Amino acid sequence: MPCLGVLVALIAPRFLIVLLWLFTEFFNGVFATVLWPILGFFFLPTTLLWYVTVQHYFGGDWNGAVQIAGIVIALMIDISPASGKRRKQN
Repeated sequence: MPCLGVLVALIAPRFLIVLLWLFTEFFNGVFATVLWPILGFFFLPTTLLWYVTVQHYFGGDWNGAVQIAGIVIALMIDISPASGKRRKQN
């Protein structure tokens, strides 16, 4: 089941964020204000998912190589020119 979540996160991260928000308590207590999750949802959804994952499963510890590599990869996915801007080739 977690592998299916990772697959959905890479294909449609906003869809997974909505599912997690509606059906789990994954985002509870992670942010002090609602502004950051909303901005993350619209601008950096994969990074938002990785940040919340690190907060839950790694206890918010950003000292490990996995955590840093994950955030770098998530940022690269979110800001890549191909994310959401695919054009039809004529």
